Amino acid sequence: MPELFVTNFNKNFTGVSATAANVIRQQAKHHDLRLVGYPLPGCPDPITLKQARLLSKQPPTGRDFAIWHVRRNPEMRAAIWSRDVLRLPIRIVFTSAAQRLHSSYPRWLIRQMDAIVATTDIAARYVSKVRAVVPHGVDTDLFTPSQDRAAAWTALGYGGNLGLATIGRIRPEKGTDVFVDAMIQLLPKLPDARALVIGRAGREHQKFLADLKTRIASAGLTDRILFPGEIAATELPNLMRGLSLVMQLPRYEGYGMVPLEGMASGVPFVGTPAGYYDEFSAQGKTGTIVPLGAADQAAAAALAILTVPTRHASMSNAARETALDSFSALSEAVGIENVYRDLWTKEP
Repeated sequence: MPELFVTNFNKNFTGVSATAANVIRQQAKHHDLRLVGYPLPGCPDPITLKQARLLSKQPPTGRDFAIWHVRRNPEMRAAIWSRDVLRLPIRIVFTSAAQRLHSSYPRWLIRQMDAIVATTDIAARYVSKVRAVVPHGVDTDLFTPSQDRAAAWTALGYGGNLGLATIGRIRPEKGTDVFVDAMIQLLPKLPDARALVIGRAGREHQKFLADLKTRIASAGLTDRILFPGEIAATELPNLMRGLSLVMQLPRYEGYGMVPLEGMASGVPFVGTPAGYYDEFSAQGKTGTIVPLGAADQAAAAALAILTVPTRHASMSNAARETALDSFSALSEAVGIENVYRDLWTKEP
């Protein structure tokens, strides 16, 4: 019988999906593992919740129970029902990244977990039963630097000779408007640059998106600040290899994988003090942190990186090294494995 079940109940590929996939690709090398729900790139083909419950009726060989690793509310709910109502021999591990207090219902769900892995010390303050603080890691085999960044950018077909991007849902919380304002200031000083807003706006943020496009048109930059929409997860490594700078300027972020994916690709970043960005920046060696909402400072920081080739090269090299040394998916998988082993050898 499988000993590890990892759930993914969201059909959209989100930041949570990316972090789960990074770890699953490592865990599948060492565990009889089943992905439950929707597929993830590079991971085993998924099974249904019903199949997972059938496979969990008996404990795996040599274990008293299987582990279900969950990351979202519906996944916690399904696991709790499986353990407490169906009485399956399982234990539930939850990864918590939120750096703020959960609402009442998620708090109740989280209290039912057997163990919690927090992604940061701040996240650990808002939950109980934390067995370990394990930062998310990036797949450094998947995200790698290009040998020829200019050629990689040209191949993407966006025009110009260098690219910047912000990646994520288009909405105020993600600071998409801050990025656009920064680009309106920056791009006139970099005539061959193009800026990409990668992601989509939900129905409730369509007016926000329309306002951004109006602002861009008024600045005469419609052909240089582009909205390609969402891109497939499998295409993201190619995009990263072509970029010269990642700019993530959220007002709130639980953790934030995009700067790490850029760093593993040898791309420095400009970010805000949200998520884990301060730690990623390695005191300015890999990225520059600017205050929340500070479009002018973000533009200035980007200009200072992109117009000094030696500085850009140094930050690019440091970004890759830091991703390898401190924020790899392998390191995250090892930290989580220690939690599993603790559960399997001790009463929770």
